[in-house]
Amino acid sequence: MSPRGKSLFSLSTLLASFFGAAMIAAAFAYFNYKFSEYKFIDFKEFVFYEQKDIFTPSEDMYIVVFFSSKEREVPKLLAQTKLNHKIIAIDYYNEAFENTQNTIFLRSGTKTSLSFIQRFNIYESPSIFLIKKTKEQIYKQDSMIRKLDNLNELSTIIKDI
Repeated sequence: MSPRGKSLFSLSTLLASFFGAAMIAAAFAYFNYKFSEYKFIDFKEFVFYEQKDIFTPSEDMYIVVFFSSKEREVPKLLAQTKLNHKIIAIDYYNEAFENTQNTIFLRSGTKTSLSFIQRFNIYESPSIFLIKKTKEQIYKQDSMIRKLDNLNELSTIIKDI
């Protein structure tokens, strides 16, 4: 015991522990919120091109696939894929591909590509997520961004998103 007769476990120690734990919990909650919040894309600001024309979205929902055309089988597989929603395929290297009935291949300038990658925190290729129309040309991310390990299983992955 201490000279004044107080115990080693005082009220100030209890409060300090409580506030320390509360601050850690708040920091953890904020971190989870910031990295799980969904982003918006305004196709008036982010200008993408289909061949030579500016892309103007017309559907209510799209599947966005960010890929690298340096992996030669990826564009072929995307062109052949048929899903419930159209695929917007954005190439990291901005090569021009012919659109198919279900896949729209987009290109953009370097600034737009980098802004897109930064906005959606895309770290791997190919990556996939859904976007849903909220206003005229404004779409909201409607799923988490996932890395595609196998494009042959794209239709089953979409069901899980």
